[in-house]
Amino acid sequence: MTTDGDAGPALFRLVRFWSRRWMNQTSTGLTGDMRNVQHVQTIEAVAAAGPDATVADVAHQLGLDHSGASRMVRDATLAGHLARATAEHDRRRAALQLTDAGQKLLTASHEWQRDTFEQLTASWAAEDRERFGGYLRRLADEVAPPAAG
Repeated sequence: MTTDGDAGPALFRLVRFWSRRWMNQTSTGLTGDMRNVQHVQTIEAVAAAGPDATVADVAHQLGLDHSGASRMVRDATLAGHLARATAEHDRRRAALQLTDAGQKLLTASHEWQRDTFEQLTASWAAEDRERFGGYLRRLADEVAPPAAG
């Protein structure tokens, strides 16, 4: 049991806030491909799944059914962010890999995420930002561990 009964609702309030606003941000950092949230989500899912990521991995990462993930992978591939290759561990399977453009979009997305965190916590003491950032990383690692390798 948590000592702060409002922490759970606060977390979900933040999730709702950002999920609705990402596309509508007036930030100059959200231009071009960064405005296509589905492409960003897809390449984030491929990167999180690790080497030899599949459409099933993307579906799992994003909490979608296979057909929804397949459409997102198709669109990100057509946009030049992903490429299909033969999986190293199972030559019968197709693996998804980030292209150079996909890697650039992933890097730009992570930079925007870091900048957004800095802007949101700009009035906080450095120790508070670091502590909160550590708690966020811990929570994320516990619910969605980073890919090995």
